[in-house]
Amino acid sequence: MDAIVLKREISALIESISDIEVLQALKTLLSHKVSKQADWWNTISEEERIEIKQGLEEALNEEVIPHDEILKKYMKWLV
Repeated sequence: MDAIVLKREISALIESISDIEVLQALKTLLSHKVSKQADWWNTISEEERIEIKQGLEEALNEEVIPHDEILKKYMKWLV
């Protein structure tokens, strides 16, 4: 996969996100990378990398549950 294709896929993922907290986290993550700070990807375990890649693939395939649905289901334990 080349950089152009990867950027398009990432852009499509970002466009599909409406959760402001997730978008803010992405902005923070990308800002750190652009500012040339240490790449967090190299500081996490291989297991964590695999789980992140799996999550991204699930998001690309629209195999996700919206945040508000999860909150409705688990709110009784969160308050």
